[in-house]
Parts: sequence; structure tokens; C-alpha cells
Amino acid sequence: MKSVVLAEKPSVARDIARVLKCTNKKDGYMENNQYIVTWALGHLVTNADPEQYDSKYKTWDMAQLPIIPERMKTVVIGKTRKQFNVVKRLIEREDVKEVIIATDAGREGELVARLILEKCKGNKPIKRLWISSVTDKAILDGFKHLKNGNQYQGLYMAALARSEADWIVGINATRALTTKYAAQLSTGRVQTPTLQMVKLRQDEINQFKAKDYYDAVITINGVKFKYMHQNRIFDEQVIDALIADVKGTKATVSELVSKDKKKFPEKLYDLTSLQQEAYKRFKYSAKETLNTMQSLYETHKLVTYPRTDSNYLTDDMVGGLKERVAALSGTEYKPFVVQLMKQPIKGNKHFVDNSKVSDHHAIVPTETKVRLDVLGAREKNIYMLIAERFLSVLMPVYQYKEERVILNVGDHQFQTTYEMPVEVGFKALFGDVSNKALHFKKGETYAFDIKKETKQTTPPPYFNEGTLLKAMENPSAVFKMDKSDSNVLKETGGIGTVATRADIIEKLYNLNAIENVSGNIKVTNKGKQLLELAPERLKSPELTAEWELKLNQIERGKYNKRAFIDEMQKFTREIIEEIKASDDRYKHDNLTSTKCPTCGKFMLEKKNRNGKMLVCSDPSCNTKKNVQRKTNARCPECKKKLTLHGKGPKAMYSCTCGFRETQEQMDKRFSNKKTGKVSKNEMKKYMQKEEPINNPFADMLKGLDL
Repeated sequence: MKSVVLAEKPSVARDIARVLKCTNKKDGYMENNQYIVTWALGHLVTNADPEQYDSKYKTWDMAQLPIIPERMKTVVIGKTRKQFNVVKRLIEREDVKEVIIATDAGREGELVARLILEKCKGNKPIKRLWISSVTDKAILDGFKHLKNGNQYQGLYMAALARSEADWIVGINATRALTTKYAAQLSTGRVQTPTLQMVKLRQDEINQFKAKDYYDAVITINGVKFKYMHQNRIFDEQVIDALIADVKGTKATVSELVSKDKKKFPEKLYDLTSLQQEAYKRFKYSAKETLNTMQSLYETHKLVTYPRTDSNYLTDDMVGGLKERVAALSGTEYKPFVVQLMKQPIKGNKHFVDNSKVSDHHAIVPTETKVRLDVLGAREKNIYMLIAERFLSVLMPVYQYKEERVILNVGDHQFQTTYEMPVEVGFKALFGDVSNKALHFKKGETYAFDIKKETKQTTPPPYFNEGTLLKAMENPSAVFKMDKSDSNVLKETGGIGTVATRADIIEKLYNLNAIENVSGNIKVTNKGKQLLELAPERLKSPELTAEWELKLNQIERGKYNKRAFIDEMQKFTREIIEEIKASDDRYKHDNLTSTKCPTCGKFMLEKKNRNGKMLVCSDPSCNTKKNVQRKTNARCPECKKKLTLHGKGPKAMYSCTCGFRETQEQMDKRFSNKKTGKVSKNEMKKYMQKEEPINNPFADMLKGLDL
């Protein structure tokens, strides 16, 4: 008898099959005398669309809302039906005794597998492969310690409840808003509070009025001393009087205070903190970082499971830390690796704590030795962030003396503070330790220069992709709420999950509800109107957090899934009635004079991450036309990315520096003058880009024999 191993993606299935020595390759699976390894292609089964319940729902009609099925249906996805049939046939084979779920070890991974199993006959026993990396060692160890599938029934129920609730609320609210206002409007339990946070911050900035405030600074031998006061001084006359009072006097050192201090490294990365740091350092979007992490995890086997919300490791990992350190010997951190390998590596509470790890531990390198030359630029940058943070927690703490010098100047005091490193520790990784000594003695007097400084209060900054993720993790910093609601949000980890936040932000961009202006995330006019039209309760992070709390309770067997779905149905009925009763109006501010080639109605100009496009104003038409988009082609003069306008040989590429050329001109510029062919290096370089659509070489390359 055999076991079917169901992976989530072909790449992971191939790794498992290789480790299990399944060498007999078939169409859609690999097999040996003990295991059959097959795969999903992401989701093979999904929630049925409304029209799959009843053909009357093909037409979006407000009178038919809300759509509340008596029993939720799932259907096989048409595009991947062939692979589903392969998986179903394998699971139902008479020589198969059990199914080993090897999809991603999390809520969505569990849902992928269980929805497939629900459509298979036989009700065969289930086991679970639960691993945090896909190295050969991790896979072998995981198969030695397979879990009983029943242990993850709560995880499946929570995943199913989340999926059904999002369908019930999302489908109905989106249809109601779209039909009511004749516009492509969408709302959801996480995306709408996220949009509200962006607007609240934007409103705060717009309403902010700057005020001047003042300070006094003394300079002695190039060292600056700040005036000691508790609050900002908004009265300029106070500082003017102070300066007049001390002019012509001398400063006397009244105190020298020295304290021994320690500084610990930052915690290990969870996904959200990694996305924040990747944006801060490299301006990578949350989605770009997650996609890069998936590649490092699945393809290169260099990092552990990315979709984690923990910053800690577990006790059982301490023994294998040296192997992970050794894997970094091929990086620029080799000197630190050599040093760490000479001594025992111990775990401490700063990064090892079983109580702070739920499904998955923090993101760390695997024991697979890295070869940086085979990684893309983005992969290398993300990997080095993880390596740097991992090494930092294993190195000694940074120890220093904090020296404080206080001056008496007449009846006023000024001070300066600086650090004297004692043990550089982990800070050696960053090379940012200064070592300056200030030579002041108590009782000495000095002549000085004094200067008035005029400053202005500043508003909070706009959200960027890093800070918006942080706000989703801690919405109470943006929304005004009582302590109990704030505690609920803290317990649930904010709104959304580490696995979904990047997709939520991406969805808001695609919806044209937010836009990125020079790194600042702003609400568009459409986003503002959407918030005005959306039911008030859907904007609330407290409601979203309450739902997430119940999903977590369902996962732990402490709340009933049916009760949760009943609540979602009741909530949906209420917000649909609210939308129906509204007298609000929606106004398109991006209507163009271009008519839709499909239905003849006027088209809307829609911004996205990479430029602009036209979409039909009729939500049921869904016709789209590219207007302009950022490409990966670089300007030959300033090396910035070119913007593409139009399609075909007359399409125009333009740059902010003023450079312009047509598609024909670009094709000629990159073609080989002797053979008329593009070189293989050029082809490889451009065809491996992550945005192949409208690639400047696509039309030329497809007819070449390379």
C-alpha cells in the first residue's frame, strides 16, 4: 500500500519526490514503491461564484441581494481541472492507504488540501507534513515525525470560515456598491479599514498647521550643548532673553555623569518586519518582498517559511544553529562566521522562546550553503538582510558608556550626551560605531558661542509601504479606540495576517483607491468616495480584529464555525439594507472622451503601480486598454526605467530626462548589426525580467531561432 503526498506547488513536490527517491515520473505526479508525490497548482478548488448557484445571479441586480446560500458550494477551477483530475484519481486509487498533506504549513495551505480532499471519495486517513523549510534535511526529518491530520482540523475550520465569511461579506457588499452607484467599487473586512487608515493619516497631514518653536545651542571647541528644558518653547522672546542674559559670561562644567549601558540587537524577522526593512532599505513593495521570499524558500532552499508572525526560535533549534551559521561562509560576513564557529552557540531569551512561537518560528537562513552569484539582485538583498539579522542575535551585545556633560551658564543649564564603546559586539556587522572622547573636567570654565535655532513642528509622515504594514499590525496607533478594543487588536496581531497584508495593499492599488506619489501612499478621489459610500462598520478595525479573534478561537476549538458564519450572514444583511437605503451619489472624476470598443460607453483613466490604463465605465463590461506603463527597459542616457505609451511598432518609450524613441527604434538599437539577431546574453537578460508584458524585445524575439 502507498501514501499520496500532496504538495502545494510543483517545485516543492519535485523536492519532496527527490528526497523520497520517487524516480518514476508520470503526468502530474512522481512515484516509487512507497510514495506517490503530486501537487496542486495553488488552489485547485474554490468557492463557487454566485451564478454557479443560480443563473439569475449572472446579472448584477440590487433586488437580488443579499446572496446568502443555504450551503456554501465549492467548485473545481476550470483552468487547472486536468491536474485536479490527476490528484483525485491518485487519492482514490485502491493501492493508496493514506494521504499526507504537504501543502504550506499554515491556514491557506490547509485549505488548499482539504478542499481537494472534500471532493475525493474514500475518506482515507490523513497525516500532516509540518515543516518550516524545504531543505533535504527538513523534509527527511518531517517525514520521520508526521503529524496526525486530526490535529489540524481546527486550522481547516478557521481557514474555511475565513474563506466563506470573506465571500459572503465581499461578494454582497461589492455587488451592492457597484450596482447602486454604477461604478467598479469593492469593499472588504480588511481592505476597507486599511484604506480608512490611509485617509485618516492624509486628513491629519492636510489639517496640520505648522508652528515655529525655538531653542538655544552653545558651542565649545566644536561640541554642541543643547539648552535643558522640558517642553518646546514657542515664545521667541524667552530664547532672546536667555541669550541676552548669558552673553559675556562663561560656561562651567557642573556635572559629568557616566553610565554603563547595553544595547541588544533587533529581534529576528517575522514577515511584516522584514517587509518594513526591505522597503526602508531598498524601496521594495510588500508584495515584491513576499514574492522574493517565496523564491528563496521554495527554489533556492535558503530561508525558512516566510509567512510567519513570530520573531523567535524554539529550544530544539539551538543545536542546529552552527550549521546555519556555517552556510553563510560564502557571504561578506565570513569573518564573523569564522569567529562564531570557534565557540559554542547558545540560545538566550532574546531570540529563543517556545511560548512566543505558534505555527512557525522566525525567518532565518537554512543550513544550505549560499552561492550569492546564482541569486538575482533582489534575492541577494533580501537574503543578506536575513543573514545580517540572524548573525546579530548570535553575537555579543553592544556595551558602552553613556557620558553626559552638563554646563551651568548663569542660571541656565546646557548638556551634551555621547557614547564610549566598550564592547562593539553585534554592531561590528554594521560598522556604525563611533569612538569619540570629549575632554571636559568638572569645575572647568569655557568661553562659548551661543545661537538661536528656529524650527517648525511637522505633521506625521504619509504612510509608505513599510509604515502601512506596521499600522495594519498596530491600528490603535492610528484609530482612536478604547483600551479593550486596543487589547483585542494587540491579541489578534492587528488587521489582516502576515500572509495577506501585502495582497490587501496590492488590491487597493489595483482598485485605484490608493496611489503612490514619490513613495507616499495617498487616497485617490475614488478611495475617498468609496469610504463615504461604504457602511460605517466596515471601516472599523475593531470589527475586523473581533472577527480575526474568533477565527483564532475556531482554530483552537474554542468557537463554533457555524455560529461565526451566522454572524457574518446577519452582518451582511444589515449592511446591504444600509447601502440600499443610502441617498449618496458617486461621481467619476476620471472619465475620458475615449469610447469603449466593446460597448461604446466612455472609458475611465485608471492609475496603477506602473502607469495608466483605460477601463470601461460600465462595471459589467470589464474592457481594458493600456495607455502607459513603466517598463524594465532602461534609458540609454540616464539609466532610469522607460515609460511605454501605446502598442505596436509605433509605440513610444519616454524618460523623465527627455529621451524618447519608438518601438522600432529600440528594436534596431538592440539588434545585432551583423546577423540581425539579438544576442543570447541580451535575450536572457531581458526575458528573465519579472514584467514580460509589453517587453520591448517580445515581438522581435518570438520569431527568432536562438
